[in-house]
Amino acid sequence: MSDHPSTPSQTNTSNSSRRAFLTAAAVIGAPAIIRAQTVTNAIKVGLVGCGGRGTGAASQALSADDYAELTAVADIDAPRIEQSLKALSGRQKIAAKIKVDPSKQFLGLDAYQKVIDSGIDVVLLATPPGFRPEHLKYTINAGKHSFVEKPVAVDAYGIRDVLATVEAAKQKNLSLVAGFCWRYSNYIVETFKQLQSGAIGDIVSYYGTYYTSPVKPMPPASTRPAGMSDTEWQIRNWYNFGWLCGDSLVEQAIHTVDKVAWAMGDKPPVSCVAVGGRQIPAEGGNIFDHFEVNYLYPNNIRAFVANRQIDGCYNENSDYIAGTKGNIIIGRGPNPRIVDTKGDQIWQYSGQKYDMYQYEHDILFASLRKNAPVNDGVRLANSTMLGIMGRMAAYTGQQITWDQAMNSQERWVPEKIDWNGSLEPLPMARPGKTKFI
Repeated sequence: MSDHPSTPSQTNTSNSSRRAFLTAAAVIGAPAIIRAQTVTNAIKVGLVGCGGRGTGAASQALSADDYAELTAVADIDAPRIEQSLKALSGRQKIAAKIKVDPSKQFLGLDAYQKVIDSGIDVVLLATPPGFRPEHLKYTINAGKHSFVEKPVAVDAYGIRDVLATVEAAKQKNLSLVAGFCWRYSNYIVETFKQLQSGAIGDIVSYYGTYYTSPVKPMPPASTRPAGMSDTEWQIRNWYNFGWLCGDSLVEQAIHTVDKVAWAMGDKPPVSCVAVGGRQIPAEGGNIFDHFEVNYLYPNNIRAFVANRQIDGCYNENSDYIAGTKGNIIIGRGPNPRIVDTKGDQIWQYSGQKYDMYQYEHDILFASLRKNAPVNDGVRLANSTMLGIMGRMAAYTGQQITWDQAMNSQERWVPEKIDWNGSLEPLPMARPGKTKFI
């Protein structure tokens, strides 16, 4: 399953187009890359989570460096490992870089440890986000660089753990690149530079939408194989259980939440209120299929994030940033644009678009070659926490402050997870009944 947000078609990630992007990056303010002239050592890559997002990340990692090679993989499912390696081996430009011996194809909940301990240099963390804090901590303790998919946790307990790990990564000079891909999109970077330069004056409000169809509907209980444990059933249907995915606001619409955080200078809000629920019944699972969050920032600036995952409804992935001098509109048309207070267009992005997913890895691998660590960890944690805060407000029906959210004692992920054990999921939240912890 891929978690890529819907986006206009992008250019091929050939070496020539990437090099052109790196030249353009210096112009738009993104980190510039200098490719080493002579490289004699390979960068060994490990993959944890061989689904669609993990396989895509592996392809991009191997394309980012001439001497990168995939040497170890982990998943809970042998057929998924086989499918992932087959897909990667079928891509001509990277096929020769797939060097995963059968002895380094690890299975099980502890397989991530075996990948990280197998002699790799950098690990791609792409399992369900409930596992992310534990996987990242082990990665940094082992002294490995990382690409970390969003979100980075599902509860405040995990966020606090991640922030400590991020600090440890800084102390060890380790690179940690986050999967908040829009931060690596050249045309969105250029649009936000317009915002930061005052093109629309002071921000008055931000409205972001993430209306889609269901990502991975919960299958009927009748399809559960005889003898399959609760734990295995939930992990195989991870998107439908809060302790694994964080709910739809945190797992998918978090891309929009991250853009809100970016626009607000990555400073936390004062508080938020929210609505949400489950309109379409599902047999099992405990996530909402719609949310709308109202964040209050200092100076009475408001940010609104709305998401829905219901078939047959209006879909949209857009951003509307209102300012005292005009408005930024992203997603309503092929290119972001700015209109003044009369509605007349005063700016529109007109340059070439590059593959943001590829650029994340270009930056990561260049940082390793240059010994110049990149660490996205704090904003990765804070944007994730912003989504969790909105979910808390929707679940409880209460106004939640940033300090309350950050200090919440709610802990969703079990301390010990038994693959063959029983595991009772939390009941569906009921606003006004579910208590803030």
